[in-house]
Amino acid sequence: MIVVTGASGNVGGQVVALLATAGERVTAVSRRTAELPEGVRQVRADLDDPAGLKDAFDGAEALFLLVAGQDPQAILDAARAGGVRRVVLLSSQGAGTRPEFYRHPVAFEDAVRRSGLEWTILRPGGFHSNAYAWAESVRGGRTAAAPFGDIGLPTVDPADIAEVAATVLREDGHAGRVYELTGPAPTTPRDRAAAIGAALGTPVRFAEQTGEEARAQMLRFMPEQVVEGTLAILGEPTDAERRVSPDVERVLGRAPRSFADWAGRNVAAFR
Repeated sequence: MIVVTGASGNVGGQVVALLATAGERVTAVSRRTAELPEGVRQVRADLDDPAGLKDAFDGAEALFLLVAGQDPQAILDAARAGGVRRVVLLSSQGAGTRPEFYRHPVAFEDAVRRSGLEWTILRPGGFHSNAYAWAESVRGGRTAAAPFGDIGLPTVDPADIAEVAATVLREDGHAGRVYELTGPAPTTPRDRAAAIGAALGTPVRFAEQTGEEARAQMLRFMPEQVVEGTLAILGEPTDAERRVSPDVERVLGRAPRSFADWAGRNVAAFR
């Protein structure tokens, strides 16, 4: 059995679906009830309460772990006690490139490495789906606003992250690996707005935000430390953050999906 935490989320939900389609026994863990494929067991639990995860972990062999909760060691101890032998952690590229800002993912990575379990760490960069933040402004006024409009980064499709995770959970040969997950090419915010416009069949105007405007917006839903790290990546990316990684293709045997592909599949959100 494979346990998937964050099963109602953007990546976890797709991991559950892929594993179920592959015929795996799956336990989906989330704080709220999620719509799940037939045959998937659902456990409502919170990673902030490791003791409450015992039922989810009993009889499990593998775990897809989200960076959530404050005690990763307790989560992993509970997983090991339940029978888990393999853990795949969804971390963040920033844990490697800017650990001073991404201390929470770093703490989870350290705990996973010390756990005694067979581990693999996934470090995606920015998600294609971050563009959902534009959905309301595109629907209402065909406008998308962001800072650093002409700085390109190779954002990644959550569907590719999920497919990599599902593959690594099921296959041998990935133990002790850290996979950097990116898209196939850098795109700028201006490029991404244009790609959404192309998918809609009507232009989307790009509006350049100042750094301060973006900071104020991000602080509504992100911790200050993560906001500062994110703005640093968006505005002054390192060579490592600009790099297109081969790891999606290495694991899946195909190129990662482009932002334009994501926009075409998700255009209904912007209509």
